[in-house]
Amino acid sequence: MRVVSLVPSLTEAVALTLPGVLVGATDWCSHPAGLDVARVGGSKYPDLDRVRALRPDLVLLNVEENRRADAEALRAAGVPVRVTYPRTVPGALTELGDLLTELGAPTEPAWLRAARRAWETPPRLTPTRRAVVPVWRRPWVVLGGDTFAGDVLRRLGVVNAYDEHPERYPRPALTELREKEPDLVVLPDEPYLFTADDGPEAFPGVPCALLSGRHLTWYGPSLAEAPALLADQLSRPVLVD
Repeated sequence: MRVVSLVPSLTEAVALTLPGVLVGATDWCSHPAGLDVARVGGSKYPDLDRVRALRPDLVLLNVEENRRADAEALRAAGVPVRVTYPRTVPGALTELGDLLTELGAPTEPAWLRAARRAWETPPRLTPTRRAVVPVWRRPWVVLGGDTFAGDVLRRLGVVNAYDEHPERYPRPALTELREKEPDLVVLPDEPYLFTADDGPEAFPGVPCALLSGRHLTWYGPSLAEAPALLADQLSRPVLVD
């Protein structure tokens, strides 16, 4: 089996579980450290000629990470693709187990078993916090409804103020975000790199939790440590007057 992954979290999952199966990955596939495979460009704009040249038996894509046009172009060229789209933690765990089995994993990997245990009874904020969750600025883009990251936060005691929004990634003005009067602002470090000096100043007087974007949005080995790490980060927000 020769696999090319255009999804960083799946790259990590396959590389750790089935060494030697992965032959290509994107330039943004940063885990596991030291991964030595061919690079095929970015997730949004991969070099499809490079992908095809690797003669993959399967290319892994994701609805949010990748473009439909690339999936269709690969299919048209006779390259088998698998498009993932988990929107809940249980859905992600099931999809990961099914994928790894199909790729030849003889048993469920230890990291996936650990992730299942970690999410059975994750730590929760008490009382529950109502939050806005920007994922970009200039313009502001926030987490809307029906998203994997939204489900992660909900299980940790954070209710997304835009959870019922019809768009999955709405683009409200900053004034609208402030008018939501959230208890908390959640600022992940990817895709936009929010930091203590870039983000909290837009929400004076509101606690801002700086979160690991990898643990909030990736579905792979990071899921095993995500509940404890994210809960700790949520419990230590910064405040700008």
